[in-house]
Amino acid sequence: MFTDSHCHINYPQYLADLPKLLADMQTAQVTRALCISTTMETYPSVLQLAEHQPHIWATVGVHPDNEGVREPTVEDLVAAAQNPRVVAIGETGLDYYQMDERKGGRSVADMDWQRNRFRTHIRAAQQAGLPMVIHTRCASEDTLAILREEGEGTAQGAGGVFHCFTESLEVAKAALDLGYYISFSGIITFKNAAALREVVSFVPLDRCLIETDSPYLAPAPHRGKENTPAFVPLVAKQVAECKGISVEAVADTTTHNFLQLFPKVGA
Repeated sequence: MFTDSHCHINYPQYLADLPKLLADMQTAQVTRALCISTTMETYPSVLQLAEHQPHIWATVGVHPDNEGVREPTVEDLVAAAQNPRVVAIGETGLDYYQMDERKGGRSVADMDWQRNRFRTHIRAAQQAGLPMVIHTRCASEDTLAILREEGEGTAQGAGGVFHCFTESLEVAKAALDLGYYISFSGIITFKNAAALREVVSFVPLDRCLIETDSPYLAPAPHRGKENTPAFVPLVAKQVAECKGISVEAVADTTTHNFLQLFPKVGA
């Protein structure tokens, strides 16, 4: 019924009690999940999970914020993408959040390493014929510009999804114009997220996905606790309220969208 389109359940705390996580998913009617790669060093744990659990799928890529990790080449990513359980490239993109606190006071001009990594992932996705999982935080202008420069929105584009969307309505429109899907997380349930709920109302249901981004961003009433794919129905409930439709309609359509965006899942 429900699909969690973005989670990190290869993290040790989940693997330590995987039967419970899977049982909780079943109870909550969460029938599939996409486990997201954030480094090449931990990618094997993502892949292993997907290869041993029929309802879990994998991506390959390096999160934009990770430093001091192995940089994949286009060839590395394309080779990994040949695995039948790998359905997307990413997560990839740009993250300019808290340049002082989290990035040592560097400027946006100092973030060429992120932009170069992003271009590598885009080119790999286009070569492999797989969609991308896009992470953009406080960097939407550059994210959109690089996507356009690399041919996204054209016949050669890989397409993909802007995950855990927190940007403006204008950015949502630009992403949709490029042919991308928009994925909403538990943030849309937070009391201070009224502007984001307006974006939820605007984005056509046939371009929406839902996610948990576990272990982060647990939806209300679990905010502040560790997230789990079993909580994704709460995200669906909020989408349904924003759009004035049933939770079942959100579950069915977002799952259909997931299968459309990631066709290897249904292959």
